[in-house]
Amino acid sequence: MPTPDPPAPELLRGTLDMMILRTVADEPRHGYGVVRRIEQTSGGVLGVEEGSLYPALHRLVKRGLLTAEWGTSENNRRAKFYRLTAAGRKRLKRDQTAWSAMAAAVTRVMAGGQGPTRAEGVPS
Repeated sequence: MPTPDPPAPELLRGTLDMMILRTVADEPRHGYGVVRRIEQTSGGVLGVEEGSLYPALHRLVKRGLLTAEWGTSENNRRAKFYRLTAAGRKRLKRDQTAWSAMAAAVTRVMAGGQGPTRAEGVPS
């Protein structure tokens, strides 16, 4: 059975930060752990390249949404672990609300306009 084409990069632009924040919300993770978790939870549909991941992690640390500290990975290697800050939790909550509204709107468009509108109960 053929595998589906990955989503177009333009569709995912702007969602990487939100996915990283969600991925480290449960527990601190190192970069490779973030990649593995995103791939796992998306059923293998989403992949994150190192060239996108590490600049995003650095940007999130710089913005105060994540902290980073050195630790030892499950392979007994030195790795930088990323943890969500209070500001990161607040941002994640806001982004999840906005994403839910956006996903519902796209779903309505793809269904030919069927489904509830914002006025009918979809959060804004």
